[in-house]
Amino acid sequence: MSANHHTISTETLTLDTLASIAFEATQLSLPPEVIAKIQRCRTYLDEKLKKSSAPIYGINTGFGSLYNKNISADQLEKLQENLVKSHACGTGAEVPQEIVRLMLFLKVQSLAYGHSGVQVSTVQRLVDFFNHEVYPVVYEMGSLGASGDLAPLAHLCLPLLNKGEAYYKHTRYQAADLNKQFNWAPLHLQSKEGLALLNGTQFMLAYGLWSSLQAQRILDLANIIGALSLDAFDGRIEAFDEKIHAVRAHTGQVQVAATIRNLLKDSEIIKQNKKHVQDPYSFRCIPQVHGASADTIAYVSSVMLKEANSVTDNPNIFPEADAILSGGNFHGQPLALALDFLAIAVAELGNISERRTYQLISGSRDLPNYLVANPGINSGMMIPQYTAASIVSQNKQLCSPASVDSIVSSNGQEDHVSMGANAATKVHKVINNLYSVLAIELLTAAQAIEFRKPLHTSAYLQKFVDTFRKDVPFIQEDRLLHTDMIKAENFLKHFDLKA
Repeated sequence: MSANHHTISTETLTLDTLASIAFEATQLSLPPEVIAKIQRCRTYLDEKLKKSSAPIYGINTGFGSLYNKNISADQLEKLQENLVKSHACGTGAEVPQEIVRLMLFLKVQSLAYGHSGVQVSTVQRLVDFFNHEVYPVVYEMGSLGASGDLAPLAHLCLPLLNKGEAYYKHTRYQAADLNKQFNWAPLHLQSKEGLALLNGTQFMLAYGLWSSLQAQRILDLANIIGALSLDAFDGRIEAFDEKIHAVRAHTGQVQVAATIRNLLKDSEIIKQNKKHVQDPYSFRCIPQVHGASADTIAYVSSVMLKEANSVTDNPNIFPEADAILSGGNFHGQPLALALDFLAIAVAELGNISERRTYQLISGSRDLPNYLVANPGINSGMMIPQYTAASIVSQNKQLCSPASVDSIVSSNGQEDHVSMGANAATKVHKVINNLYSVLAIELLTAAQAIEFRKPLHTSAYLQKFVDTFRKDVPFIQEDRLLHTDMIKAENFLKHFDLKA
């Protein structure tokens, strides 16, 4: 299948464009107008340094608390190279390649606005990495989310200098060997370039974009599976009546209620007379709970989108205004707060999902205990609920906010940090956990709906179950459910929601 093509632009990115870049094969290119912006800024900086020896932070001075150390002109390249090498202090697990890929794109995008002072050749090499699927080895731990994501971005950029390691076609190489394979000469960084590469929020942002896009998918799946569970539980539709939601009118709540009504509109089960007057909250309050998460996901997505359209290194260069200004656009606070919020919102989708799973296996509403014909000799769906309970408990622990913490660094110069990188890696874990929790609810709901025959659920939900059954058959008696759970999780990750 041929790759999409995306031309780097200073026009506003959209979430749809970012989703395409994140999840589809894509090739990048730098158009003449972007090259001109980058080159103009570089030329301005070179001329500025020729005309003046006045200290400019990070360009002809040291970094952080060493800002008062002036650097001679003949040492400027060495200064930038040393910066990249000395800051590559990441540790912990390797960052997934899909996140590294996004980091490459987002760094290119931020540099393309022409306020960073880099060479065109530097940006082009990052584009080459992206296009050839060369993914530098980056580590999860090491960023405070303050002066940008220093350690992760240093590892991302080491291969530019023939240092570090990178993956190509799932094989790990020394960067020097890989550059030789592609006939790429190591770059010679000019003044300010190392700082432009390392300052920035691309580590936090890559995780945040991936997580917010995945969160929207998880929300859509949670609505479908929640509707299936409601029908399997012989639930009532009255709680989803539009009149109820019109008098509270939170956007997400109204939308979720409408979605559930639409998913169940032709169900024979939902239309039958009910013995019970109302349902437990995990069913009845789906619009309120899922809807609140929907509103949060929309807010966080807007924060991530704004950041993707931003310049986040320091100092910022404005050739038109003849100004080089040192500020704090690299500080991750906007992302840190949003990422903590997203983790909570997504975890709640798991909390309520696990409760629906519990209700379905409890022997209520004429369903057999644990959803097997002969409970006792068969444990049925007993233990998957244990697993779901374990996962949602871990998610609650992961929802402890990172953004309320701050530890002084750089000898007191960087005296407030966002800890947004920790918020980013936590929400990534929460998202992945949610796929497991929803897979368990799907296993359970698909099992339970069979016991409502001869009545049928809606045409859409029946098609959804039938598609799922191609991967995971009905459970007649106990079998190795771990295999079913993995298949269910893969089904949710690849199910075409647009079909």
